[in-house]
Parts: sequence; C-alpha cells; structure tokens
Amino acid sequence: MNARGELSYDLNTELKRTMALVLAGGRGTRLMNLTDSEAKPAIPFAGKFRIIDFPLSNCIHSGIRKIAVPTQYKAHSLIQHVQRGWGFLRAELQEFVEIWPAQQQRGEEWYRGTADAIFQNIDMIRSYDLAYILVLAGDHVYKQNYSRMLAQHIERGADVTVACVEVPKASATQFGVVGVDENDRIVEFLEKPADPPAIPGQPGQSFASMGIYIFNAPVLVDQLERDAADETSSHDFGKDILPYLINKAKVYAHRFKDSCVRKANQEPYWRDVGTLDAYWAANIDLTRVTPELDLYDEDWPIWTYQAQRPAAKFVFDDEKRRGMAVDSLVSAGCIISGGAVRRSLLFTSVRVNSYSVVEDSVILPFTIVGRRARLRKVVVDRDCVIPEGLVVGEDPELDARRFHRTEAGVTLVTKQMLETLPPQTPPAE
Repeated sequence: MNARGELSYDLNTELKRTMALVLAGGRGTRLMNLTDSEAKPAIPFAGKFRIIDFPLSNCIHSGIRKIAVPTQYKAHSLIQHVQRGWGFLRAELQEFVEIWPAQQQRGEEWYRGTADAIFQNIDMIRSYDLAYILVLAGDHVYKQNYSRMLAQHIERGADVTVACVEVPKASATQFGVVGVDENDRIVEFLEKPADPPAIPGQPGQSFASMGIYIFNAPVLVDQLERDAADETSSHDFGKDILPYLINKAKVYAHRFKDSCVRKANQEPYWRDVGTLDAYWAANIDLTRVTPELDLYDEDWPIWTYQAQRPAAKFVFDDEKRRGMAVDSLVSAGCIISGGAVRRSLLFTSVRVNSYSVVEDSVILPFTIVGRRARLRKVVVDRDCVIPEGLVVGEDPELDARRFHRTEAGVTLVTKQMLETLPPQTPPAE
C-alpha cells in the first residue's frame, strides 16, 4: 500500500517472482489409443503444433519466464519436444523451461494426483524466491494473457485465483463448477454437479473451472504439505485443495473473457481436447473459412519445434486422378498424389495416393493413404499405412468391429488396429 492506502506494485517485477507449473504427467485415457505411446500434452494439434505449445506460448507472451513441466506417463516424446523447441531462454537470468520427470522425491509412489505432482517437487519450488505460483494443465488449447490474471489476483488481495470460463448451465454438469458471490469470490466448488450454481445476474450461465490457478506461494506450500499428510485425500486440486480453502482463504474466480487473447469480434476460445470427439472437432474447426481459434495472429503466435520438411506437393491433374485439397489444412512434407482431400487436416508428411478420398478427417504425421481408399470422419494415428481400397466411415457397424468408433461417429484408426485386419484385396484398376 502507498501513503494513501492504494495498492502499489510493479507488474513486471511480480511476473519475475512467478513460476508456472505446467502439469503434463497424465495419461489422457479419454483419447483412447492416441495416448498408447505418448502423454496427452505431446499429441499433435493443428498440423504443426503439440498441445503443450499453447500454455507454454501463453507463458512466454505473458512475461512468465520461470516454467517447469512435471512429467510422468510415457514422457519421452514430450521431453524431446520441449528440449528441442523451448530451450531458448537465458538460464543466467533465471529464465527457463525445465522438465521435471517424476523421481519419487517424497517417497516410493508415483504422482497420485495433480496436487501430489507439485508436492513431490516442493524442494525445487522452495529453491526459488517466489511470490506466486501459476498452475496450468498441459492439455488445453487456448490463448490467455496470464499477466492480466495475476494483476487482478494482486489487486484483490487474493490467496488463490481460479480461472473460469462461462458455459451454459445445462452443459456445466460435465465440469468442475464454482459458485461465486456478487464480487466473484468463490463460495463453493463442485465436481460435475447435477444442478450447477448460476453466475449472479446470469441465470442461464455457470462458471466452469479451467484448471488454471494462481496461488500465493506460501499458501500453496502450506496446503500441499497439509494435503500430503491427509491419508483420505485424493491429492487433487479440484477435489481436495480448493474445496478445503474456500472457507479458510480468499479464493476468487477470474473471468477468462478478461484475459483471453482474441480479436474484438471473436468469442473467448478454450478447449479441453481430452476426448476423441473434442480433439477431432477442434482440429476440423481449423479448416473452416473463419476458425474460432486464430492461428494467424502475429501479435500472439504459438511457438513450437518442427523438423524441416519440404513444402506440400499436389500432383496429377487428370479428370479422374487429380491431386487436390479443398477447405483443408495440408502441412509441410505432404504429397497429395492424385487423391482428393476435403474439409480435412493433414499433419506432417502425409501421403494421399491416387483415386483415394479423404473427407472430414484428421490424419496424423507420416501416414500413407493407399490407392482408392475412402476415409470419412476419421482420426488416423501417426505412422499408419492405409491399405489400398480400405473404406472407413461409411458402415458404422463394420467400423465399430474393426476400429474404435465414438458415439458421435468419429472413427479412430491406429497402426495396431490395421495390423489385425484380414488381408485386403486391392480393387481392380
């Protein structure tokens, strides 16, 4: 406070006293076989990125330069990606993006929950002179200026701030929901409630927690130690830490619309792409004329690491054999060789061969689509070889027997699933 009782602080100084912890240890079972070999934050997204690139880019743009990524489940490709793409900060200035692999530093158990993942690294957190700790999920897609959230946290004198997105009350049953008073102070925290509390003054809307938290560092350390000693706890922020603190500390909701990065006419964009349907939909949305997520914003670019590949190539221009893509994203290294691609997203080095058709599909890197194959509304995992003449997306019952088909009609195809198929008879030329 200054002499007139007004809050006085320098935001740039406070950002230097803030560490971001990007939680990236979960398996992500809702993405089914896509996470058989790598953690969800390492899953490719939008053609050239990984999901974790979004919170990491947000940190850098927001002025937060102390970033740690606790990992655990099948983290090799995630570690490799972070090391190759995010090693440009200056360690001598205490700026870094570090990987913190699970090391059983506090016992013989692996991470038991989101809170335990940080507790097991508490000694490293204590080694820095921190005022604030920003806790992030490594598996959400959005653009947010965390410095605005931190400024509000400081100005309110909060102990904890929870980023919240407004969702229709009818769909809030799928989220962790916070109830707030007229000042946005949190009065209850409910996990997937049957009757979600409404936002004051907005009877049809509820606040869903985004899994983004700012803690005053001493508060977080104290709560992690308390929670670790509680044998009945599941050691999770949403289930244990935050509900415990609501009546014991100043816990506020931060409205995502106040810090999200968007154009004036755009709605706030935040996606949990943790299910196959959500992952497919978020990628396919990018093929539209005006996607909800703006990846062409030069003021807030998303950074990543990618190997150098040649430009995408389209060959053959015969009436029945034309290499073409319409309303689609086609990444570097792709070759569309006499096939047709519509409303689809192709990741790095995908090859689509002659007379084949790919529609409303997401094709991950290094996949080869054989001649005369037809793929509709599918997600194809990386390194797949689609046999000549294979048809997916036209017969729901057949697709469900051979692959994994969601209730929304998205079919997942993986290399292991293809290996179990009976030999295919290539169609006649």
